[in-house]
Amino acid sequence: MIKEKMLPIIQKVKEWKIICAGLIFSFLWASASTATKIGLHSAQPFVISIFRFLIAGSIMLFISHIVMSKRLPQKREWIQISFYGLFNITFYLGLYVIAMQKVSAGLGSLAVATNPVFIVLISAIWLSHKIKFKNILSLIICFIGVFLAAYPLLQNSFATPAGILILVTSMIAYSLGTIYYSKQNWNGLHILTINGWQTIIGGVFLLPVLFLTYQPDKNIFDADFWFSTAWLAIAVSIGAVQFWLYLLKINPVKASYWLFLCPIFGFLIAFFMVEEPLTLYTLFGVLFVIIGLYTSLSSNKKD
Repeated sequence: MIKEKMLPIIQKVKEWKIICAGLIFSFLWASASTATKIGLHSAQPFVISIFRFLIAGSIMLFISHIVMSKRLPQKREWIQISFYGLFNITFYLGLYVIAMQKVSAGLGSLAVATNPVFIVLISAIWLSHKIKFKNILSLIICFIGVFLAAYPLLQNSFATPAGILILVTSMIAYSLGTIYYSKQNWNGLHILTINGWQTIIGGVFLLPVLFLTYQPDKNIFDADFWFSTAWLAIAVSIGAVQFWLYLLKINPVKASYWLFLCPIFGFLIAFFMVEEPLTLYTLFGVLFVIIGLYTSLSSNKKD
């Protein structure tokens, strides 16, 4: 009898845990673009990236191998992790940090929210899934939204066409990495082990680019640099990802809907932290992206 009375309370607690996890994830994930913009005032993009990946990867591997005593990757798993790191770290975040030199922080978070659409379209091509009209329509609506949000930023030098192109390319790289990850057999390898090593290896792949582009006079290791790097490494690369994995474990479809909040949080954080403008174009751009994402995800939910 007591257990039956407690069931609604337990259910409510679970629901609130999911809501809290979703809100925290959306905020942390959206904050990455503004944190990157702050760091770029003090250092070159690849300097920020290498420090971020080293800190995040080291913490995850320490927890995985030392604290939790999880096994090391073996044989083919190293190859799988290397390819995943190439897509997810080297190309995606390497290009993303370059793009953030040329676009606003808010626009960066808006682009991140379009990833589900790219994943659907690329998986349709890669995995021979049927491309539905709704998937194509959703991509068009999302791009209209990005254009609307970017229009006043282009006029006021908060974004460039080249920056938007690099940003979109980085989103495609992330989507490829996500699909590649989902296709692999990881033989029970712990998620922290995979993420830790792919972060370190992906960062190692960026070292030649760092050495070729490094200019000592453009790097000041001040408070802004360390705040930006620490936030990106701990709050985003570790914190946001863990909340994301928690949401995915409960319900992958519903988890994707939390990405809807990323553009809203992203523009608000950029407005308060780096004084980027909020206009009606921003509002309509975000609305179009949300409609496009909803169109795509509601279509997939019925499959």
